Amino acid sequence: MSGKVTKVSGPLVVANGLADANVSDVVRVGPQHLIGEILNMTGDSASIQVYEETSGLGPGAEVVTTGMPLSVELGPGMIENIYDGIQRPLPEIRDLTGETITRGVSIPALNRKRIWHFDPVAKPGDELQSGDVLGTVQETSAILHKIMLPPTIRKATLVSIRGGDFTVEEKIATIRLPDGTEKELDMIQRWPVRIQRPYARKYTPARPLNSGQRIIDTLFPVAKGGTAAVPGPFGSGKTVVQHQLAKWSDVDLVVYIGCGERGNEMTDVLNEFPELKDPRNGEPLMKRTVLIANTSDMPVAAREASIYTGITIAEYFRDMGYDVAVLADSTSRWAEALREMSGRLEEMPGEEGYPAYLASRIAQFYERAGVVECLGSESHKGSVTAIGAVSPPGGDTSEPVSQATMRIVKVFWALDSSLAYARHFPAINWLTSYTLYADTLKEFYDEQFGPAYMANRTKALSILQEEAELQEIVRLVGQDALSASDRMTLETARMIREDFLQQNAFVTEDAYSDYGKQYRLLDLVLQYDVKCRAALEKGADLQKLFNIPQRETIGRAKTADPEKYAEIYDGILEKMDQEINAAVQGGEDE
Repeated sequence: MSGKVTKVSGPLVVANGLADANVSDVVRVGPQHLIGEILNMTGDSASIQVYEETSGLGPGAEVVTTGMPLSVELGPGMIENIYDGIQRPLPEIRDLTGETITRGVSIPALNRKRIWHFDPVAKPGDELQSGDVLGTVQETSAILHKIMLPPTIRKATLVSIRGGDFTVEEKIATIRLPDGTEKELDMIQRWPVRIQRPYARKYTPARPLNSGQRIIDTLFPVAKGGTAAVPGPFGSGKTVVQHQLAKWSDVDLVVYIGCGERGNEMTDVLNEFPELKDPRNGEPLMKRTVLIANTSDMPVAAREASIYTGITIAEYFRDMGYDVAVLADSTSRWAEALREMSGRLEEMPGEEGYPAYLASRIAQFYERAGVVECLGSESHKGSVTAIGAVSPPGGDTSEPVSQATMRIVKVFWALDSSLAYARHFPAINWLTSYTLYADTLKEFYDEQFGPAYMANRTKALSILQEEAELQEIVRLVGQDALSASDRMTLETARMIREDFLQQNAFVTEDAYSDYGKQYRLLDLVLQYDVKCRAALEKGADLQKLFNIPQRETIGRAKTADPEKYAEIYDGILEKMDQEINAAVQGGEDE
């Protein structure tokens, strides 16, 4: 079915003669067959969001509807690939058209010529249901790709299945549906990006995502299957935090969405990820990464689709039983695309020009995260963790995108430009950040480390809060007016900030800290605090306690060998006891 263009306004095209088309249908616009999606219908007139540059397009151009919603192709070949916002493979487009993307270019998302080795798991005669694994493909050294019965087929009987080397389009199995009809299956699933993939049951996230970043894991942890936001002004390190999460997080797969980011930032990602080594198996990090690159100079409308494309790919791997992290950088650029399209549609603007449905759209994205019981006759769980960067203008988190995000996510890592300028990384402000997963994760921490882990976390946060209040007094009357106890609080807070929270990504031993090392390191700082306060009560000199040699050793303890840190920390504790006791004796002698 086709219609004619009547109006072109940037990425918005209005066409008549599409009475039989539906909202969300994908259409091809003009002689170059530009990809678009129907946003709304009025009679036979359709407002179309075009995902490519529309210059040169005018009234009278033909619009052809495909009758299908915007969907992604899911199957072997996605990992290590780089897609644009509507899942077109950028390396293959470059090989075809050169350095610039030619408008209207249409290349399948999955390579149709590449051969994959398929190993059957199911046997002829098996009764199958949605999500059951037919067979496997070793897609990369890190990921075993499971070919599943699509969610659209509720039940079927496997008639035949064959192993061997196939392209994704070749038929690998034949099934018989309940009505008696037979259907051949290949390795490709197609799924509409705006519809959440189904699952059997959703659970409360109860296990933490280990990122290796101490301020995140100890003070503001996010659960696997949870949601988090990283807001901050330009230059405060949002992208770097997401890179660290992509590299170190204990997830099986990472989907990185560069949504409207600067081209040079995406270039860094594309250059660095293939060179980064996966700490879990020593392979390149790209072996478990899907990249979606939609830079700021690409058409605005495709930004809006890129977020949904990324989360749908993540849900597909979740259905295999994998833990997946979706890193969206940044949702503010996505919201700008919503604002532009809303303005061109002449909708009633909400706060700061954003559409009135901004908050519900942000919620729709984050609500697709979670820990779920996957479909299938065999019980297995998978998770999608959604972490979005927010770029509020001037770092003002009172603007609509930040506020709408804060209402839906459960972890808020507030980046602070003053910390970034002071070279304190990660530049997460411990006074304005928060996590709502502390209670649900308490059981895990208690089981692994005992109640001391959460007690230390609470005490560290309390000391940092006290420091902020004492700094106000220091600014007014100076540090000498403080009591010895308050000066001890300031010193301990400084140690927590500099010796625990601050991390150096260029030092191998410090770039990543496992939970055991984090727990022992914070405990070391807090033990120093406890022992010094006990010594003060016995008459020890405060300055002598500050000057003991082990105070400096604690400052270097974070770079201890990950294999030997326990014995090193035990040695520090032992010497610290001796030196503090000596300071007590010296105080009594005087």
